[in-house]
Amino acid sequence: MRRRDFLAGLLFAAAMQPARAQQGEAARRIAILSPGGSELHDPTFTTINAFLRGLQELGYKEGQNLTVEREYANGSSDRLAELASELVRRKPEMVVALSTTAALPLKRATSTIPIVAVGMADPVADELVASLARPGGNVTGTTFLGPELVAKRLQMLREVVPGLTRVAALWHPGAYSERTMAGIRNEVELAARTLGLQLQLVPAASPDDSLAPSPRSSKSVPRLSLSCRARCCSANTSASRVLPPTADCRQWEQPGNSQNSGG
Repeated sequence: MRRRDFLAGLLFAAAMQPARAQQGEAARRIAILSPGGSELHDPTFTTINAFLRGLQELGYKEGQNLTVEREYANGSSDRLAELASELVRRKPEMVVALSTTAALPLKRATSTIPIVAVGMADPVADELVASLARPGGNVTGTTFLGPELVAKRLQMLREVVPGLTRVAALWHPGAYSERTMAGIRNEVELAARTLGLQLQLVPAASPDDSLAPSPRSSKSVPRLSLSCRARCCSANTSASRVLPPTADCRQWEQPGNSQNSGG
């Protein structure tokens, strides 16, 4: 089990009650909001399944003493606000948000229901928490501090691609707050200049926006993902076979042709 998902399970236990689940107690109700899809092959299932296994180790088993309601945006970020409001109306005891993209509309929808966000980029800049030391409010979770790692991922990409001169950086316009995305873009632009690389910023708001090789180009352009939304980066499987990508989350990796530095 990945450390981040296990830690999210521990955060869940802390949010629900200090003691382990006891046999015979009333079932607890939680909800999960995912920006990804509901299909078994969707990468978000890796996180959800690992999360639920972590809860089972802590004494919470779905169908016995745990009820889990799930909502999926299926790659359409504009649906997350509606889905977040729907989950809040059902009044679960807490909500698990997969990524900043899901956490932001949940925080706007409720200030009382605990929210555990898995894989936030910069929760302080995104105004999800007051500070890392004292989050305050109703949001807690795990973070990989996206802006600080962008330059490292670009450096790693250059090391594994001999003779690299051009890079296409994919970013999801609605993944994080404008402040965080501006910081990430500034970091990657600065890193590209420092490394002597030509950089192309490519917005990818849906799987249809995946970068494919240009028929006019004689060379493939390696890709760098700037947000934890691999559905946008890897939906075009023909492109992913020839364009080596880097991802900021391990669950978004593609076997054989990708790397990550986000845990």
